[in-house]
Amino acid sequence: MDFLEIWGNALPNLLGGLKWTLLITVLAIAIGYPVGLVWALGVRSSSRIIRGICITIVEIGRGAPALAILYLFYYGLPTFGISFTAILAAVVGLAWNSSAYASEMIRGGIQSVPRGQLEAAEALGLKSRGRFWKIIFPQGMRSATPGLMGLAIQTFQGTSLAYAITVDEMVKVAYNEGSRNFEYLPTFALAGVIYAVIAIPATWITSYFERRMARKY
Repeated sequence: MDFLEIWGNALPNLLGGLKWTLLITVLAIAIGYPVGLVWALGVRSSSRIIRGICITIVEIGRGAPALAILYLFYYGLPTFGISFTAILAAVVGLAWNSSAYASEMIRGGIQSVPRGQLEAAEALGLKSRGRFWKIIFPQGMRSATPGLMGLAIQTFQGTSLAYAITVDEMVKVAYNEGSRNFEYLPTFALAGVIYAVIAIPATWITSYFERRMARKY
């Protein structure tokens, strides 16, 4: 078994799969984080109905395995006449999952804003909406940023689950490459290296921001 030869043959196709992996990651985050903000605000709503709906959506998104959510969108919804392509099902499913976790991080960041900041805003005569968007939200998002960065890494790694719904992301490509000559170990090892090359530096950057936030506060 010549790892380097197998890696050289498999690398171009794996990089093609990486393209879909990154696309799903970016779209899931771009959709999930803003939606997570909506859920976070909904959970804080004074309306019991809105609060109950948002809590239910968030708890299902956090409690259900991401793979089950992907199956729901790709295999389950066609029963009701709603069909998604594999890529769209992966994006929507992972966006729901990431939005649920993001909502809790954002809500935690908002709640971490010191009471004194609110009192100062009230003393300046800011109305409740102005206090939220000018004082509470910016500081809350600053606190939530390291957690959201970590969630982005988890979402990137979670795209490997899209293999189960036939998306040609990196894990599926690695499996297909291994199936050609039954050399699964080298191809999956290469896929793991590619994941690590992206995820490990991203983790270092996240840790750096966490340390900066800790020193600042």
